[in-house]
Amino acid sequence: MTDVVELRQYTLHPGQREVLIELFDREFVETQEATGMRVLGQFRDLDRPDHFVWLRSFPDMPARLQALTSFYTGPAWKANAAAANATMIDSDDVLLLRPVRQGALAGLDPATRDTPASSLVTATIYHLPSPPEEHDVRFFGETVLPLMEKAGATPLALLRTEYAENDFKGLPVRTGEHVLVVLASFPGQDAYAEHTERLAGLPEWRDDVRPRLPDSVDRLLLTPTDRSMLR
Repeated sequence: MTDVVELRQYTLHPGQREVLIELFDREFVETQEATGMRVLGQFRDLDRPDHFVWLRSFPDMPARLQALTSFYTGPAWKANAAAANATMIDSDDVLLLRPVRQGALAGLDPATRDTPASSLVTATIYHLPSPPEEHDVRFFGETVLPLMEKAGATPLALLRTEYAENDFKGLPVRTGEHVLVVLASFPGQDAYAEHTERLAGLPEWRDDVRPRLPDSVDRLLLTPTDRSMLR
């Protein structure tokens, strides 16, 4: 079950991204999952060479507190924390989310890890002025995602802000924000470029969807590491 998701964006010292990825993929995947969380995906940000983006999930908020406490007091983090922190300028850019559709990310297969990943994943963060109403969520789930798929995307999940209090104080999260996040996958960068052209050319997207989308949008273009399940 995946009911709570963290979308984590780290700003790193110049030239340190590959150092962190090698350390993370070797030391921080199975060791985190042993505490009850799932490491969903690890990524290079195409537009920001000194940024590392990753997602992890938990069954619920109490399980999150238990898993984070276990991991950050455990041997894997104690042994490697100094090396990991040495690569980072900032690790506090974190959105706490939950899937709109329960089980949306449950089918990810750990067997995909350790195989070459040539795909492109997009995380599109739509900033709303207030908590999303149910009609907003339905609009994205029933209109936006199907049109994206029609234009060549593979939608992976629709997520919304989780408003529960962050009870693991050692790791800050962004608060006071209202977002809907669309995760989607493409075979590669060329396929993504073709998708954007097709999508812009769809009359229903241009006339019906674009005018209803929020003006404030962050779009992350992400390439998975070879140990990422999301790809």
